[in-house]
Amino acid sequence: MIKDQEYLKSKASYCLDLAKKLGATDASVTVGNTISETVNFRNKALDESNRSDSLAISIQTFVGKKKSSISSSNLLDENLKTLIEKCIKTTKITPKDKFNSLPDQDLLAKEIKELDLYDETHLDNDKKIDYLRELEDTASKDEKIINTESSFSENRGNFILANSDGFCNGYKSSSFTASCVTVAKDENSMERDYEFTSRCHLNDIIKPKNLANIAAEQTIKKLSPKKIGSDKISLIFDKRIAKGLLSSFASAISSSAIARGTSFLKDKIDQQVFSDTINIFDKPDLVKGLGSQYFDSEGVKSETLKLVEKGFLREYLVDTYNGRKLELKSNGRSGGSTNLYLENGKMSFDELLKINSKNLYITETIGHGTNLVTGDYSVGATGFLIENGEFKHPVNEITIAGNFNDMFKNITIANDLDFKYSVNSPTIMIEGMTVAGK
Repeated sequence: MIKDQEYLKSKASYCLDLAKKLGATDASVTVGNTISETVNFRNKALDESNRSDSLAISIQTFVGKKKSSISSSNLLDENLKTLIEKCIKTTKITPKDKFNSLPDQDLLAKEIKELDLYDETHLDNDKKIDYLRELEDTASKDEKIINTESSFSENRGNFILANSDGFCNGYKSSSFTASCVTVAKDENSMERDYEFTSRCHLNDIIKPKNLANIAAEQTIKKLSPKKIGSDKISLIFDKRIAKGLLSSFASAISSSAIARGTSFLKDKIDQQVFSDTINIFDKPDLVKGLGSQYFDSEGVKSETLKLVEKGFLREYLVDTYNGRKLELKSNGRSGGSTNLYLENGKMSFDELLKINSKNLYITETIGHGTNLVTGDYSVGATGFLIENGEFKHPVNEITIAGNFNDMFKNITIANDLDFKYSVNSPTIMIEGMTVAGK
């Protein structure tokens, strides 16, 4: 059973009181308990089942403008006393940094809006096994599917964050995740694809048959791919790939990257970085949202941010330390974005496919070819050739390349946004990208 709030609060309070008694001018403590259960299947047979129960504490101590931190999974009072003594001793010999401090008190979360992030339902292992057995039986129906692998995970957690300025709060959260990987083979090739579902509440995940059918169909469609020549062409990014571009954007506007000067978007506030049809939001209070939070990892209240408005960059993702470097107040984004999404466009998915007589539809990227300092983007990719709005044949062994400064200004958006992940995007098209093929 997961630890309750009172137990976690008692440990946090003990540590804060002791840290102040031993010489800390300020302190912050996070105490958390997570329980995870996972069942894995392979080729329609149970592969493994495991469970973990983690109880951990992280302590930050300040002595003036000096700071250090320490963590442990041993929460016995005797061990905590030793940890705090060591942490304060280390803090005293750490160099000063004028930007070190707890968050401003007026920014700390005071009101907690109910977001329905916790489902106390427990699915026992037999039921998880039944789900995966049905999933893999369905995925294997087509003889082209030669290999399957699937998993079901149930996670729940509870935590308390407390600091010496009087903040003390926390909340429970849960997630239920199922995934299906399939391998298909024909006389010309062997291909792999996947699908997964993840939700805060058990009843919201995709049914096993539906999940299996999606994974199998996506894999079989990739069989017998053809190679294409190099070209400059419009690329249409499937939603699960488009969200990766949005994640790169989030990394580029993190206050840590901006403060270090390692982002191509530094000094771009109130400048146009996207086309004027683009609006990007970060919404921490989405009910049942996978990225939702009541406050950030420092206790700062998190409110919806309109990061991009009609193409203009309006906000960075700011935490306390780097915000002070940039002379900006924290906007509750210590730890990064929450539920980040690109707002829907006006045209349908089918209309997007027909804008040009010839496009490439990208369903998978390979490698990490993103340079956030320069904005250069280059990755291996696979997908489909589209002609006159119709999928013609799968394509593989290509490299796609561009620069975010240009890519962001040449985006056209479909109106098919849904909230499957913590980062979400509609299908998007980017004009004029370079494709290197055979």
